[in-house]
Amino acid sequence: MTTVLTPASPLTAADRCDRCGAQAYLRVVLLSGGELLFCAHHGRKFEPELKKIAAEIQDETERLTTAPSTASEEEH
Repeated sequence: MTTVLTPASPLTAADRCDRCGAQAYLRVVLLSGGELLFCAHHGRKFEPELKKIAAEIQDETERLTTAPSTASEEEH
């Protein structure tokens, strides 16, 4: 069986961790269908188990350590 996944949209501040309600930085698309959202903490905590059941993991945790760009940086 081949699974075709559509490109995931970026996670926003409105996306919340299914475990604790914090902002989600990981989206886990399950092999069985559906998805789970996790904050960075819970994503790391459950990573070994999630890899076993995931069709895809969208990891945006790098946003936690990347400095946001300013308007003057974008203009140059």
